[in-house]
Amino acid sequence: MLAGLIFATDDADDRPGMLAATLPFGGLTLIEFQARLLVGAGVSQIIVVVARLTPELLGAIARIGRRGASVDVVRNAGEAAEKLHPLARVLVVADGLVTTGDVLAVMAKDGGDALLTVSDRDASPGFERVGAESAWAGLARLEAKRIAEVAALPRDYDFQSTLLRVAAQARAQHIALLPGAAGGAHGIERDSRTLSERGNIILAALVSKPVEWADRFILAPLARLALPRLMARVVPSWSVGAAGVALGLVALAAILFEQDWAGIVFALIASLIFTIGAALAWLRDEEGLARFQTLAIPGLAALVALTVGHVASVARGTATGWTLAIALVVAGVLTERAATLGGRRRWWGSPVAYMLTILPFAVIDLPLLGLALAALYATTTLAAAIEGTRKQP
Repeated sequence: MLAGLIFATDDADDRPGMLAATLPFGGLTLIEFQARLLVGAGVSQIIVVVARLTPELLGAIARIGRRGASVDVVRNAGEAAEKLHPLARVLVVADGLVTTGDVLAVMAKDGGDALLTVSDRDASPGFERVGAESAWAGLARLEAKRIAEVAALPRDYDFQSTLLRVAAQARAQHIALLPGAAGGAHGIERDSRTLSERGNIILAALVSKPVEWADRFILAPLARLALPRLMARVVPSWSVGAAGVALGLVALAAILFEQDWAGIVFALIASLIFTIGAALAWLRDEEGLARFQTLAIPGLAALVALTVGHVASVARGTATGWTLAIALVVAGVLTERAATLGGRRRWWGSPVAYMLTILPFAVIDLPLLGLALAALYATTTLAAAIEGTRKQP
């Protein structure tokens, strides 16, 4: 069993009376973002350590409870030990910690006691020292008995610091946070302005994952420019998705009116909007909306290809356009089924790449040639994906 322990006891530096855990972060609160990462790492129970309950914290805890994990509020190590299963592994999150899912996934792996550390010269403010040349980077994986050991000590000890010392004395493994592993997003923040800056870095990391060239070098940079502005204005995630759907319908209508190039351009812009909307929805824990917008990109690309093929076939009185479009869609779907994230290659095709392949030929009124090349591109990608699944001797 994997459990999470989040500390929410310290006040914000620039907002007296407000807990750092309840500072705004990406349309929610920091503690909700921390809980979102824990649930994504497989945590089924979250324990929140508090010194006092504020209205903002109560609201955040209530929302966390609707995200697929049980939530318990405790005030000390004794209460925390009572809530935990004796055999549970506990992911400990320091008060005010900002990090990424990739960093947390490293700590969520099977194993014994472990502390995430950085070298003393790279330590951010708020990181506690755990050795002559290392500091705790705010994440730990501990056995439940470590919390019980802290509970046996005097209650006036600081729970977080004491737990760290107990883990260090138990010779917990040190897992180094590689420089640049979190893209500058990892740190402990209790200032609302600095937290907002780290939030922008987190948003940039959310759209830096694509491997394929079209998504990585075209969609992702544009999304990174737009996301912070949308977050600053607290734009609802659903409105971004609705804008993408509307623009996608405009794209299909333009193609039906024999303006293929304009329709493809509108579809590419809609794909960018869906990319932004999916990142916003993920950050705000709107999983259904994030999944819809992620799937909307290949869905729209398939509709674009089929519509271009339909218009070309009707205009020329042949079935060539339909045949090429269907071949492109089938190859693209099979590629997504066959490919794994670790096996993807930079040159591989993607829904956006296929639309970009068709676009220049649509501009010069040769849509069939564009469909043929896109279908060939998709078939080549499929062949590479299948080859990658074969077991090597």
